[in-house]
Amino acid sequence: MSPTRPPLGPAAALRIVIVAPDSLLADGTDTRAFTEAERSRALRIGLLESGYNIVAVLPADVFLPDRLAQIAPDMIIVDAESQARDTLEHVVLATREARRPIVLFTDDEDTSHVGAAIAAGVTAYVVAGMAPDRVKPVLEVAMARFEHEEGLRRELADARTELSDRKRIDRAKALLMNRHHLSEEEAYARLRKTAMDRGLRLAEVAQRFIDVSDLLA
Repeated sequence: MSPTRPPLGPAAALRIVIVAPDSLLADGTDTRAFTEAERSRALRIGLLESGYNIVAVLPADVFLPDRLAQIAPDMIIVDAESQARDTLEHVVLATREARRPIVLFTDDEDTSHVGAAIAAGVTAYVVAGMAPDRVKPVLEVAMARFEHEEGLRRELADARTELSDRKRIDRAKALLMNRHHLSEEEAYARLRKTAMDRGLRLAEVAQRFIDVSDLLA
């Protein structure tokens, strides 16, 4: 699970990395490339006019995970030309260990892959036609959605941890009860006292007792 991120402030506080294929990092030479370059330019103008801090524009290559880890942006924008599936895959893989909101802007009108992109970790999927003054609302909604989903993930992870801890404690109590002929309350009290004496969590003491019992079995 990624570290808890504090609530982010206004647009100016957001550090954004744009990930774009090589074809959008240079001027387009044919009609389609020119159109995509103009959309890319409008996107960046919208970001700057809205007060966002573009800290880097990176290609989607094998070095992307390391670069993102070094920069640690608040949000990643994928600026993809038509059919640029590889770009999105690189970004999703690069953020697997440290989750960040990902917003995809593309000219690809084939929306059959939207569901898969969202399931893979894309926070917002925007297809063409984005005027510069609409960039900020889209990113604000994307950030709010990301923070909401991260909250749900943390709650689910906490619930799973609590359940796992409870199972370990119950197993340790059962082992103590059988080995030392203790009641459930006595077994729990012994585990709790050991945890307090050693400054450990109750679940950690339970796991250590289980490990020792397994070795002696």
